[in-house]
Amino acid sequence: MKWDVINENKSALGHFLMAMHSSSETLGVALLDSRDPEKSKRCLTFPIGKKLSNSLLSCVAKLLPTKYWSQLTRIAVATGPGGFTGTRLTVVMARTLAQQLDCPLDGIGSFPLMAPRLAKTLCPKEQSQPFWIIKDLDKRGKVGGKYQVNHNCNITCLDQVSELEAPHLLGKDRHVYPLIHENQDVEADVQTLLEICLESHKIQKKSIWSDVLPIYPTSPVSNS
Repeated sequence: MKWDVINENKSALGHFLMAMHSSSETLGVALLDSRDPEKSKRCLTFPIGKKLSNSLLSCVAKLLPTKYWSQLTRIAVATGPGGFTGTRLTVVMARTLAQQLDCPLDGIGSFPLMAPRLAKTLCPKEQSQPFWIIKDLDKRGKVGGKYQVNHNCNITCLDQVSELEAPHLLGKDRHVYPLIHENQDVEADVQTLLEICLESHKIQKKSIWSDVLPIYPTSPVSNS
């Protein structure tokens, strides 16, 4: 993408779609220009871990320089479950940008984002059935969410995954099946998030920034 040919007049504002994912130790940022989605897609990942708080803005700026942030027309962010601080940082940034720019914000959980690729690891009989994604927590048990993937090739990414049970702490005596342990692939998942953002943009789906909150099932603060 050639930044120097972007028209900075107000009439040209509102063409960029951006997705951010920080539910693991790796930050993923993806971007496209809605005027030419396929040719303009770009994605960067940053394995920065706990340095996210000091590096988030500069990492995003490597993909979209700050002087073009005003040209964002829609944003998407992964809401977790993930690290308490890491997930919240990108959610807060996305909410702030969406509020200031008055643009839609799509919040999608990290489990639904990985569900289509994880479903492929199940046996063929189980791929069309509900399954669980499990995340192990140090000394706090397991978090699980229940999903079903629609493999119909004619549907969009917006309708591909149904979340039957949102991620929550599982009791020690509860056994779920079939299950898959979470497997982070931030580069793949942030690009899926960008595709959801693009589809939402095409149908002008209403998504309000204030409705987007991070998922952290063991937080002492409720998400409600």
